[in-house]
Amino acid sequence: MGKWYRDAMDDVDRIVGQWARERPDLQTEAMAVFGRIYRLAKLVGDRQEKVYGGLGVNRGEFDVLATLRRAGEPFELAPKALSASLMLTTGGMTGRLDRLERAGLVTRSPDPSDRRGLVITLTDRGRELVDEAVGAGLAVQREVLERLPGPRRRQLDTLLRELLATAESDRHS
Repeated sequence: MGKWYRDAMDDVDRIVGQWARERPDLQTEAMAVFGRIYRLAKLVGDRQEKVYGGLGVNRGEFDVLATLRRAGEPFELAPKALSASLMLTTGGMTGRLDRLERAGLVTRSPDPSDRRGLVITLTDRGRELVDEAVGAGLAVQREVLERLPGPRRRQLDTLLRELLATAESDRHS
C-alpha cells in the first residue's frame, strides 16, 4: 500500500467535511469510522454475493449452508438452532430452507429425539458447494485485505475485535 491511500480524500471525507461546514458543533469521528466500515463491508459483501451467485446460491443461502458445515459431522441442526445462529425469524428460515431443499443442498427429516421437530442436514452436494463457496468468498476478502501489510492487518483485526467487544457488552447490559 502506498502513501497515496493514506493521504487521498474519499467520499467519507467529503461527507464529513460537508457536515463540518454545515454543523461545526458535531463530533463526526464516529461517522467517518463507521461510514468506512459500512462501505467496506458493502463493497466486499457485494463481490462475495457475485461469487456465490455464480455457484447458484445467494448470501442468505450460503449462510445456512455454512452454518450447517461449521456444525461438523453429521452437518445437521434443528431449524430453531439455525434461525438463532443466523438471527432470522422462522419464516425467513423456512423460505431459505425450501429453496435449498429444492436444489438438493439440504434435507429435512424428523428429529429422532423430538417427534414434533425436524433436523436439517447438509447433503454431500451441499457440502461440496459450501466448501467451494467459502474458499471463493475468502479469496475475495483476502484480495482486499492483503493490500495492507501484515502488521497493519493484525492491528486492524485487534482494533475491530476491541470495538466489537465493547459494542456487544453495551448490548448485553
